Amino acid sequence: MSNLYRIFGAEMSPYSVKVRSYARYKGLPHQWLNRGGDNAAEYAKYAKVAIVPLVVTPEGEGIQDSTPIIERLEALQPEPSIHPSDPALRFLSALLEELGDEWGNKWMFHYRWRREVDRVASAGRLALAMNPTLDEAGQAAFARQISDRMVGRVWFVGSSDATAPFIEETFQRALAQLDAHLAGRAFLFGARPSFADFALWGQIYNMWTDPTPCAIIEARAQNVLAWVQRMLWPVAQGEFEMWRTLEPTLMPILHDWAGELFMPWTLANAAALSRPEEEFAVTLRGFKWTQKPQKYHAKSLEALRAKYKAVADRAGLDPILQKAGVRAGLEG
Repeated sequence: MSNLYRIFGAEMSPYSVKVRSYARYKGLPHQWLNRGGDNAAEYAKYAKVAIVPLVVTPEGEGIQDSTPIIERLEALQPEPSIHPSDPALRFLSALLEELGDEWGNKWMFHYRWRREVDRVASAGRLALAMNPTLDEAGQAAFARQISDRMVGRVWFVGSSDATAPFIEETFQRALAQLDAHLAGRAFLFGARPSFADFALWGQIYNMWTDPTPCAIIEARAQNVLAWVQRMLWPVAQGEFEMWRTLEPTLMPILHDWAGELFMPWTLANAAALSRPEEEFAVTLRGFKWTQKPQKYHAKSLEALRAKYKAVADRAGLDPILQKAGVRAGLEG
């Protein structure tokens, strides 16, 4: 039996490249398959839902959803580990992994489809990747269809005329904080990539491939740019750090990203789904954020809470979470 994993994905899917980067780091034998075209039938055979990435194991099992994929593969091949041995840091990495997937996607999706220059570039790239055999006129028509469809879906991440300035302000502030944290540091938790690196990188790498956020990253965040390049083929350069050396630049990220943005938003989203409501509003840093609830995220919030409850000794973790402003939300 072959030991080859097949990854059906897309270069413009942050969740797909997240899994590919992980597979490269772990040295897993794998084949990267751009979903569509000649492999459409094989993809349909294994996919339960029409999303990427899809990983087909050597045993012929299809696995979907980037976080469970990585968790499953990590259990099978735990070395080199993507989890710090310190239980507090391990959970903080899981927290930032969730934040990258959910809030980081708001930044990425908004920038990709907000401005005409990014819409044209992104739709054209997607059209070519999805159907490379079309002629020039066909590609242009297909790109327009993609653009119209995706612009009509920006509400899904909460992007609107009202929220656009807030989304962009929070990204640019976060970028400066991330750049400061990565100064003299290869990865988020030290000299080897963590669970959090793969998720957050997937979003920022995709932003770097789009015109407007690429210009912002390259002009303002050279340390982030180096990390983006490093994570394409990540290699451990040493060990994870301890909290005392991470705290000066990681705590501002935890407080501002998780405490002030992600946790209030995810709690309001879960509450809206439980009532249920067609739309919800929550105040984030004094800004009234309004969007339709995201159903999937309520499940991932419960998974994050389960990881928190599974930490046997939280003596080192709880003070950090309390200072960051996320502990109460995790306790439910």
